[in-house]
Amino acid sequence: MKIPAELKYTEDHEWVRVEGDTATVGITDFAQGELGDVVFVEIETEGEELDKGETFGTVEAVKTVSDLFMPVGGEVAEVNETLVDEPEIVNKDPYGKGWMIKIKVKDSSELDDLLSADDYKKMVEA
Repeated sequence: MKIPAELKYTEDHEWVRVEGDTATVGITDFAQGELGDVVFVEIETEGEELDKGETFGTVEAVKTVSDLFMPVGGEVAEVNETLVDEPEIVNKDPYGKGWMIKIKVKDSSELDDLLSADDYKKMVEA
């Protein structure tokens, strides 16, 4: 299981890569492994302003459907359109081509509430 040290994580198994005032978000390697084969990703919140913890979309696997939660508040600036036709990229490359959204972060102090790689690792191994 990969847990890149440079990323931040949520207790809901999303990862966050921060670049300036933009945060790229996806689901973790652990999450995609637990879900199994991802068959559909639905994100219809592009352009919307959402608060931390609100649902920004869903990911559907063979066995289950799981909500995707905003790790920080802000505007959903971009959605990874590749996932519409190739949702399996989430399984193959969750930290790269399998990213889900890019957020214009509203309040950067919310990033301080996210988990470090070490803290996330401890959580999933508990």
